[in-house]
Amino acid sequence: MKIRIRGLLGAVLAVAAVAACAPTQNTVGVAVREIPQGERGPVAGVGIEGSDIMAMTDRMMRDMLQSPVLAGAGVPPQVIVDGEHFVNESAQRINKNTIADRLRVNLNRAANGRMVFVARHNAAMVEQERALKRDGKVDVGTTGLTRAAAGADYRLSGRISSLDAVNVGSGMTQRYNQIIFEMVDLERGTIVWSNIYEFTRAAADDVVYR
Repeated sequence: MKIRIRGLLGAVLAVAAVAACAPTQNTVGVAVREIPQGERGPVAGVGIEGSDIMAMTDRMMRDMLQSPVLAGAGVPPQVIVDGEHFVNESAQRINKNTIADRLRVNLNRAANGRMVFVARHNAAMVEQERALKRDGKVDVGTTGLTRAAAGADYRLSGRISSLDAVNVGSGMTQRYNQIIFEMVDLERGTIVWSNIYEFTRAAADDVVYR
């Protein structure tokens, strides 16, 4: 009897070992799909999507490059483009840096020297290196020392807002999305450039934004 139990136990363990080594297959999953840049994917809702961020930053970049104050000055202005003063008042959770970073990178590449970009988001890194140079712990590099870190003439600010309407009978949700971009003169406090990106979408089954 004991021999039979041992035999059955051995067989069970052998089957378990084989099952553990066998490759697993996701039989109910959905295959990964590449989404072309700028195109809305199969998971989309009434809020700001990745395609909207690409479209709005491209539009803002082109418009800034047409501004005589920002891109046509005799001396290239020093600007800060980051998400520090970008306010999200919409119903959607969104990482504001995805908007500001893409705008700054593409604008920097396209400006071709017509604007100088101050990396205020890296201020701590700059101050650390400046301190090391002045303490003599490292050499001065190849560009030499400056009296102070670069200041800025203009800085990006903005606001994301939305207005929702819900039909409780049908479950349909409609949302108006508005994104305001402004470039502010940091000495006078005036707005030297502004633009708006807005759209309205409706859906019966909205998605969850994270």
